[in-house]
Amino acid sequence: MGLFAKLDRHADLMNRMAETVHTDLSGALARESLSAQELRNAIMACVGCEGGSQCPDWLDRHADGAEDAPSYCRNRAVFHRLKEAV
Repeated sequence: MGLFAKLDRHADLMNRMAETVHTDLSGALARESLSAQELRNAIMACVGCEGGSQCPDWLDRHADGAEDAPSYCRNRAVFHRLKEAV
């Protein structure tokens, strides 16, 4: 898988995870609760996550939503912070 395809895949996983844990990434960017650099860093953390192969299944099983991201998620604290910032 090429670099851009990998980045796109993980950006999609990040968006799905945000929706699943009821976090609005676009709103956080607009409110400046999340900077563009922080979002890029979060996507890169997702790319390097060893649990990333588990995410699609986890997201499918939690299609109705979840309180928090899974414990292996490198961005769990980011999602939690953004939910608290609203």
